[in-house]
Amino acid sequence: MPKQAASTGGVTAPVQTSTPSIAAPGARGWRDYALLLALACCWSSTYPLTKIGLGSIPPITFISARSLVAAGFLLIVLRLRGMRIPTDLKAWKLFAVQQTINSTVPFLVITWAQLYVPASNTVVLASTTPIFAFLITWTITRHEPASLLKLVGAILGLAGTVAIIGLDALGGFGKEIFAEIAILLATVSFACATIFGLKLSDYDPMVVAAGSLLFGGTVLLPLALIIDQPWTLHPTPQALAATVIMGIFSSAFGLMLFYMCLTRLGTLTTNAQGYLRIPIGVALSVVLLGESVPSNLALGLVLVMAGVAAMTVPGETFKRGLRRRRKPQQVR
Repeated sequence: MPKQAASTGGVTAPVQTSTPSIAAPGARGWRDYALLLALACCWSSTYPLTKIGLGSIPPITFISARSLVAAGFLLIVLRLRGMRIPTDLKAWKLFAVQQTINSTVPFLVITWAQLYVPASNTVVLASTTPIFAFLITWTITRHEPASLLKLVGAILGLAGTVAIIGLDALGGFGKEIFAEIAILLATVSFACATIFGLKLSDYDPMVVAAGSLLFGGTVLLPLALIIDQPWTLHPTPQALAATVIMGIFSSAFGLMLFYMCLTRLGTLTTNAQGYLRIPIGVALSVVLLGESVPSNLALGLVLVMAGVAAMTVPGETFKRGLRRRRKPQQVR
């Protein structure tokens, strides 16, 4: 369970623990996985809505606006709960690092890339985060066990990305292929953020989300004012609606659920929401934007989903399934 921060003199003081509290696999219940499904629903809408917003709002202004909308919404909720974000330097350093690698930098990259890449492609490529999180965990941090089944899943997922990007590359190196590579680099940043995010488990998830979003939106605001000059823009009602919906639904609720899942389920399982959000995000791209699903995207989608599924199925569950299949053969 996420730690509840205690309010002391108007300053949120986190409950300190020696190590992050991650629920053991056997202790995980349906509520934990319901949170994972809710997170997938929040984040699967990000890329179709971004495509709508970019129609009349430049990337930097769009990201700054959605972050500030989300932060403002969460600050109001925290106020109603009788809580405030901390004011100490240590907490804000953590918020700054987490927001930079989990939102500001990767979202800037992905938002730029979406000027050239369909939303459905972006959904699938951005959902490879579990693969990179596994590779980082397996080769560097080793803070969670990495099984052979997860390795197979990583290979399948990488094959899926090659199917999407590799086949596009055959048509020549244009802005689209470089934009797709940029999206993959952004997912590496997302993967690092899921690991670093464990350091924030002592804070209430809503506090972390509010502080991070407030930092990100404020940092980007001067750039938006200088580069985009928002007062000269003429955003459409659809773009404004996409900005507000993304701010509240995708950013505010999404980040809050993300930190709750990290605490309850750990890094690798939290990243499993990528498996769930692929079909949801692609379906939204088709319905909202009228995008098609070409053959290479369909192949990549299947491979990435299979890879992420293999990485998230508990080893014991997989072994039990194999034993059940063998039993009827032995009876015969």
